[in-house]
Amino acid sequence: MARDERALLLEVHQALPEEQFQSLKFLLEGQIPAGLLLPASRPELCRILLQRFPGNSLRVTAGILRQLGRLDLIQHFQLPLEEQIPEETPREPNRDTPKLRGDPTSGCRPGGIPDPPVNPRRLAEKDLMQIAQRLGKEWQEVGILHLGLERSRLEQIQEENPGNPVLWNFEMLREWWRRERHKATVSQLRSCLEPARLDPGILDFLQSLQGN
Repeated sequence: MARDERALLLEVHQALPEEQFQSLKFLLEGQIPAGLLLPASRPELCRILLQRFPGNSLRVTAGILRQLGRLDLIQHFQLPLEEQIPEETPREPNRDTPKLRGDPTSGCRPGGIPDPPVNPRRLAEKDLMQIAQRLGKEWQEVGILHLGLERSRLEQIQEENPGNPVLWNFEMLREWWRRERHKATVSQLRSCLEPARLDPGILDFLQSLQGN
C-alpha cells in the first residue's frame, strides 16, 4: 500500500505545472518547515509528505490541490478529501454608516465613492489563488492604489517568494483578505479592482463567483 501511495503521489506532483508545484509547497508551509520545502524537488517532496503524514499524504495533498483549484486532478487520481470546512459566516454590515473608499476601514483605497452593498459570499483562499493566476504584472500598482497595501509589504512578499509572480499576487490578495476579515467578500474585491487596469476576465471571474 505504501508503495502505491508513493507512486500515486509522485504522479500527482508530476502533473502540476512548475508554478503550481511551487504554490503547493508554499501552501504546505503551515504544516512542514519552509527550510525542508523550498529546495525540495518533486520526488523529495513526496518523500517528505510520506514521512510526515504516513498513510495520509494523499489526503493532505488533495486538500492543497483544492485550494489551488485543481479539482480535476483530485477527480482524475481519485484522491481522498476531508469534509469541507464551513467558511466563517460573515457579519451583516451596519447599513446606517456607509463607508467611503477613502476610509481605511472600507476595504478599498481612494475615490470617495460609497461601496456597493456587500455580497455575503466571502472569498476563500482557493478563490484568491485562482484570481492570483489571472493577475498580470501590475500587481504592485493594484496592491498600492486599489487594495491600500504598503509598498514595503509588497517588496517583502516579492523577496520571500523569489521568481514566482503567482505567489506575489496570492500573498498580496491574502494580505488584503486577512485585513478585511468578514468584509473580504467577492463584491468588495470586485469594487476595489474595477478601476484598476486589469484583464476584464478577472472581473468576469469575480462576477461568476458572486453567483455561487
